[in-house]
Amino acid sequence: MALIALKVETAEADTVASEVARFTEVEDVFLVTGDTDIFLKVRFPHYDELKDFVLHRLPSVRGIRETKTLLVVTAYKEGGETRSS
Repeated sequence: MALIALKVETAEADTVASEVARFTEVEDVFLVTGDTDIFLKVRFPHYDELKDFVLHRLPSVRGIRETKTLLVVTAYKEGGETRSS
């Protein structure tokens, strides 16, 4: 699983959010305030698929200026459920 922060053209934020939500690997899309405009939660079985998504598929969405990908190492709570370690 990874979290991807997007910086987008302000006027394009709603359109970008709608477009990225169409990718089946994207589980959640959040429009946020601060240094980042949109956060995506994505899930891939293999790192190579994430790499392909970030390098080739995501850039096809018009309006994205910058991305930052954070790999999730451990999820302590997800979907309202606490995970035991």
